[in-house]
Amino acid sequence: MLLPTPRGPITALLFDHLTRLPHPLDPLPPYSGDPVLGDEDFQLALFACYELHYQGFDGVDDRWEWNPALLAVREILEGRLEHGLAQAVPRPPFTPPAQMRQVLADLVAADDGPSLARFLQKEADLGQFREFVMHRSIYHLKEADPHTWAIPRLRGSAKAALVEIQADEYGGGRVERMHSELFRATMRGLDLDDSYGAYLDRVPAITLAISNVMSLFGLHRRHRGALLGHLAAFEMTSSLPNRRYGQGLRRLGGDETAARFYDEHVQADAVHEQIAANDMCGGLTDAQPSLAGDILYGAACSLALERFFAEYVLGRWRKETTSLRQVGVVTSP
Repeated sequence: MLLPTPRGPITALLFDHLTRLPHPLDPLPPYSGDPVLGDEDFQLALFACYELHYQGFDGVDDRWEWNPALLAVREILEGRLEHGLAQAVPRPPFTPPAQMRQVLADLVAADDGPSLARFLQKEADLGQFREFVMHRSIYHLKEADPHTWAIPRLRGSAKAALVEIQADEYGGGRVERMHSELFRATMRGLDLDDSYGAYLDRVPAITLAISNVMSLFGLHRRHRGALLGHLAAFEMTSSLPNRRYGQGLRRLGGDETAARFYDEHVQADAVHEQIAANDMCGGLTDAQPSLAGDILYGAACSLALERFFAEYVLGRWRKETTSLRQVGVVTSP
């Protein structure tokens, strides 16, 4: 993946630095003050910093990953993201650890965001479904990777439960069954470019924010509770939407190979949601009761970001316009 097109002064400065060997960095340009979840320049800058911990960028020296000057820049960006999240996502009330499993289920059940899955199942045209897959490629082509950061930070039943979930995500060691590879087949079935990061320039800030929050939680041990809560909410809200995605894709002419990614999640995530809520999150709060609130906050962030994403995409489609960006053009929230 190449560095994407800058979207403002922060990414213009940052990408200019990253194309050279590691060196001291200039101070960041003044922050725009816009809400961070919809700020194109901000989200792309943080995404690029995080991507150095995943597959990286062609033409960017790998030593940038742990360069102290870049980490200092990333810390500033992360502070802004955490502040923006706190403003956008209310922290759930304190819950005694013994009640956490039920409260987590209630939190998921209470989510009343617009159903993007229902629209894709029954109304979307082929172009809209392809757009949806382009958005999702930013995460699904590295599916499970952000949550894997938590494995060495856990122990006992929570660790075992997370490993069980992640083993399924990675296809049980068989490359053709890895969920990221199944998603590549979906992309090829829709005549999309299945190379890693192919649509990075096209997706808006909210799509990047979904990925960035996972990386924020995953790369910091202090956020391990939030990361598990995020994953639990992700799994607990997956089976029905994926059934609808699969039905929508078949309605639009997709074959069994293209739909297999969604079919796999209908089955796997029905099991994963029980493991995630009871064994993983329940196991963590049993061992470390002080993290119960963090788990619920992570779940709330996951639900809220998916709601913001659905509102953005459906809002664009209702206006009969694309939900994707034109390269080099800032998309307003």
